[in-house]
Amino acid sequence: MADRKAELEKKRERLKQIRDAKTKKGAAGVASGSSPSSVRKPLTESISAASSESGSHANEIDNLLKDFDLQSSVSSVTSAKDQSDRRSVSSDSKPTSPLASTRKPLKLSISHRDTTNIVPKELVQYTKETQTIEDAKPQVEDTPAIKQEFEIKKEPVDDDKEKVFKEEVPKMVELSDEAKSNILKSHDFAHFFDHAARIIEKAICEDDFAFDYGAVKDEGESDTLAAKKLALNRKFIDDRWSRHRCVTCMDWSVQHPELLVASYNQNEGATQDPDGVALIWNMKFNKQTPEYVFHHQSPIMSVCFAQFHPNLLIGGSYSGQIVLWDNRSRKRTPVQKTLLSAAAHTHPVYSVEVVGSQNAHNLISFSTDGKMCSWSLDMLSQPQEVMDLQHTHSKAVSVTSASFLHGDVNNFVVGSEDGAVYSAIRHGSKIGISEQYEGHYGPVTAIDYNPVPGPIDFSHLFLTSSFDWTIRLWNNKDSKVLYSFEDSGDYVYDVQWSPIHPALFASVDGMGKLDLWNLNLDTEVPTTSVTIEASAAINRVKWSGNGHQLAAGDDDGYIYIYDIGEQFANPRPDEWNRLVNTLQEIQANSLTIGETSRPMSPTSTLASSLLSPSRM
Repeated sequence: MADRKAELEKKRERLKQIRDAKTKKGAAGVASGSSPSSVRKPLTESISAASSESGSHANEIDNLLKDFDLQSSVSSVTSAKDQSDRRSVSSDSKPTSPLASTRKPLKLSISHRDTTNIVPKELVQYTKETQTIEDAKPQVEDTPAIKQEFEIKKEPVDDDKEKVFKEEVPKMVELSDEAKSNILKSHDFAHFFDHAARIIEKAICEDDFAFDYGAVKDEGESDTLAAKKLALNRKFIDDRWSRHRCVTCMDWSVQHPELLVASYNQNEGATQDPDGVALIWNMKFNKQTPEYVFHHQSPIMSVCFAQFHPNLLIGGSYSGQIVLWDNRSRKRTPVQKTLLSAAAHTHPVYSVEVVGSQNAHNLISFSTDGKMCSWSLDMLSQPQEVMDLQHTHSKAVSVTSASFLHGDVNNFVVGSEDGAVYSAIRHGSKIGISEQYEGHYGPVTAIDYNPVPGPIDFSHLFLTSSFDWTIRLWNNKDSKVLYSFEDSGDYVYDVQWSPIHPALFASVDGMGKLDLWNLNLDTEVPTTSVTIEASAAINRVKWSGNGHQLAAGDDDGYIYIYDIGEQFANPRPDEWNRLVNTLQEIQANSLTIGETSRPMSPTSTLASSLLSPSRM
């Protein structure tokens, strides 16, 4: 153990001597004022000399370090320094530092730089203030610093992106004449073109886009418009579909009050066109073409909107078929129609009407074959109910017109070709015709119940018109005529009560005259009249739902829309009581005159029958 310690002491002394020698050599180099490179050079030369002497000193140092459990790094340092000395001697350049000499040579290359603009975060400021103080509002928009702060630059588009965008643009392909012809004949293109044409036509014809609702009108002008009884608003005619066709029926839409449908008979001069046509006209836009065109192979004698289905249109044809059109369909022909069989109608259908409520309603049709049929709009293959209209086992009643009691789906009246008027019941103990009235001396052209509700019920009163040039007033509680209006000089083709005035009704005749009657003002002559310019026969008349417009259709395909003055169309609160007095005067005059040539025979129970329970 003592020998080991002595050996270690010798090795420590040897290491100390080597370190002192190195320190002395370094101090001598600094004292001579040499450069750092010259100091490092003798150091490396001494290390190389020591290594050249058979590596005795290096081996000896390594052995000493191993005894102290230290890594041998002298040899590696000396070898690295020998290599660096060789590179420095071989090169002609200026000597470099030992750290720089150990670095690898750099390889230079060209790199692309991408520019990215980052949008600054938007600064949102809120100011709490009162609305009444205007001076306290900060003028943020006038501050140029804020404008510059939030100024957003457009991101530059690289050339590569522009090339991609240009490549994505599809190239125009030139179609052949055959391909163009196939597109023009396709149903999809026809539907698109028809829909787009209607929209563009509405925009072109709308000439009231600058209407000023706040403008002040002259008092005289407004009074004149309100007091005027009849004023022509516009005319509807289509050269292709309605000219030279007789208007057979008209109806206003409940869901869309601006729409009017009219049915037309055949045009004898256009043998290639369909015999029956139904056109829907639009009052909202100042356009001269119909909104929809529907047709059928047989003339359409009656038409109406499906009251609870705004897209459906119902028509009764001369052949006896019931047809159903749908404006959602791309076809102009019916989407449904009844079969030509003995189970349904086999003669012209002159009346179609939807009765009932939203959840329970039916289509009722009347024909000259003496049948009344009830249909479901979901299935027109066969009627749900068929009633033969016969009176006391006589021949069938040829119905030319019909009307239901207002708000009632069970009781109705009909007019026939022989001039007789009948009342009938759909359900109950006495189904069918229940009573016959005196009637006219010619075919009954129209019949209509009074639909106006009010403090006094006049729903039991109805009007009829006929080829005998008369209009007659009836009470369904009495078989005799209440009063006959004999002012017309030609066939009276249609008559209808006003929907809002209890004593006002309109009539048209074969001389092209439109008459308005107000029973509370006069019963001998119309209150106001107008004759169309062409002096053609007016076949049909129809009140709008609000009672302020009248539609009149003639036998040449024209439809005239007349505005009714508000002072004349709107009833006053005492109109119901005045109508009671008017009917009582008619009764007194009939008792005084007695039986005359005028068919005026009111009964003694007239006054009691007039005062029925109120219907609101």
